[in-house]
Amino acid sequence: MGIGREAFFQGLREARVAIRRVDDIYDLEGIGAKVGAPVMDFDPRDFMEPKRARRLGRASQFAVAAARLALEDAGLVPRDPERGGVAIGTGIGAIESMVNNHIALLERGPSRISPFFAPVFMPNAPAAEVAIAFGIKGPNVGVVTACASSGHAIGLAWQWIKAGLVDWALAGGTESVMIRLVFAAFDRMGALSRNPDPETASRPFDAQRDGFVLGEGAGVLVLESEEHLLARGGEALAELGGFGASCDAFHITAPPEDGEGAKRAMEMALRSAGLGIEDVDYINAHGTSTLLNDLAETRAIKGLFGERAYEIPVSSTKSQIGHLLGAAGAVEAAAAIFPFLENLIPATVTWRNRDPECDLDYVPQRPRPAPGLKVILSNSFGFGGQNASLLFKRV
Repeated sequence: MGIGREAFFQGLREARVAIRRVDDIYDLEGIGAKVGAPVMDFDPRDFMEPKRARRLGRASQFAVAAARLALEDAGLVPRDPERGGVAIGTGIGAIESMVNNHIALLERGPSRISPFFAPVFMPNAPAAEVAIAFGIKGPNVGVVTACASSGHAIGLAWQWIKAGLVDWALAGGTESVMIRLVFAAFDRMGALSRNPDPETASRPFDAQRDGFVLGEGAGVLVLESEEHLLARGGEALAELGGFGASCDAFHITAPPEDGEGAKRAMEMALRSAGLGIEDVDYINAHGTSTLLNDLAETRAIKGLFGERAYEIPVSSTKSQIGHLLGAAGAVEAAAAIFPFLENLIPATVTWRNRDPECDLDYVPQRPRPAPGLKVILSNSFGFGGQNASLLFKRV
């Protein structure tokens, strides 16, 4: 979609699908999936010194870039580093470093392993690199809960602020795993779409959905206490009012058919915000475009909201940018804030065919004018049965 908030929001306004054929970029011979959502035209040297960029994995490069953009966007200069925190989620981390170093070991021996391999590969590297880049000395956590990682990271940072541990935090997620091994792994699971058409491959809640589309990217939000925001003269885009987290304790990859764990996460987010089901105006769904997830999430929404579920717009940003795995929750949290600023609900752009069991209002094809929305939920669910739901309020 582009780099930075405005580029992303412009893509949402235009209902643009940022998915493309990638078999000309990556070696996908023998792999059924042929499409993906890579970040194009990214040069890490735009965000850090060239020497530093060479020593970071791509996911860490994304995280530092997103953090820099977030700080600039918020007009926040980290002058109180001990009172700031960092929580960055990732599902897999710099797997390209592991693959490349393993090949070097097999072909050329131990002396050819990079001395930077271990610190590049560790999943907490993105969080650590963000702290190093901006001198942030408060709590620093790398969250690894599969595709719920950055939803949990944002919720955790919110809890730090509420508990008084920090006044502000950089929170979000990053992922870059678009390599042959990962495509093959998800393809063998039957999780990836084998639809070769980029415009229709990721189609959440559609009757003809056949799997998710692998994407990459990062999203970072600046969270602040109200007191800190007002003291520095900052402007809030939204209030993070609630957070819910749960585990299905059911299956390592499949959700329970009734979406019970997802339902509890949304319920917890509402309860922590002191709100009820009548207050929710829109849900930015996890909506992966897989048969089981979309059905379970639909059932979770209906299980919690009852008949009111049919009145609430539900859409999936993954129809446009694919599945960013550990970064999905953070980028989709930004999409959840979009309606407050633009008075538009993002669309499920690729939805065309009604599934009788996925029968909610999925905001098909084009963004929908919706002035005055006050409460929005953003869902993220991950392998391992790990669920996160964030609740945003208009300010």
